[in-house]
Amino acid sequence: MIYSKKDDRPLVSVITPSYNSSPFITETIKAVQDQTYFNWEMIIVDDQSKDDSVHVIKSYSDNDSRIRLIPLSKNVGAARARNIAIKEAHGDYIAFLDSDDLWLPTKLEEQVTFMQKGNLAFSFTSYSLIDEEGNSLDVEVNAPSTVDYKQLIGNTTIGCLTVMLDRLQIKHIEMPDIQPEDTALWLLLLRQGYKAHGLPKVLSRYRIVSNSTSRNKWKAAYRYWKLLRSQEKLNFVQANFYFSKYAYNAYNKNRGSLPASIPTGGK
Repeated sequence: MIYSKKDDRPLVSVITPSYNSSPFITETIKAVQDQTYFNWEMIIVDDQSKDDSVHVIKSYSDNDSRIRLIPLSKNVGAARARNIAIKEAHGDYIAFLDSDDLWLPTKLEEQVTFMQKGNLAFSFTSYSLIDEEGNSLDVEVNAPSTVDYKQLIGNTTIGCLTVMLDRLQIKHIEMPDIQPEDTALWLLLLRQGYKAHGLPKVLSRYRIVSNSTSRNKWKAAYRYWKLLRSQEKLNFVQANFYFSKYAYNAYNKNRGSLPASIPTGGK
């Protein structure tokens, strides 16, 4: 079916990597279709799923021309899958949504308006946490008004599922091939002089999946340390300082009933 509703507002490209996502991908797609903002395209790159994800996604892409499925012949990982989608994107704005996360219906509309009013290159919003069944965990991660490089490097406060980037202002958008790849990109952009602007309203829901990498606090800590040393090129003393801030913030969030490592979006 060709989607024919007219909308003169900027096109938003929704970037969604998929791997064995059949338990959740239907709900994720419907959350995008239910947006009050109609001018979007959803590019889903399936990273050689072993379940019936491709069949499920195809059933939607066949009936909504705004949804594009790109099935890969070999597994490349979430960062490369997202980058493939970004290269295929036609939108003025890039937004990220993993295959098990959700948006509230006004997410795109409110965030595009927020971006346009402030002529912003980089924005993010508050979000809440849900369990695997979609039940609320009564936890919200609140977006500060702005985040710069020094504020982010010691605290993973930007949720990937909430980020929107203006492609007219940010000419090159590519996730580095290092975990956590989303935080790696945010740090890269902030180091280049961009500032992240927060919309302090919950517009997304992050699903806590029991077998995800971000749920293993030791793996999350190790990959964050590696990011500080490998990509950010910090010496041992600098890396230890910012890693300590990261660990301190994670501990305080955990005391507040948040996961030990607040997820940034990468699963």
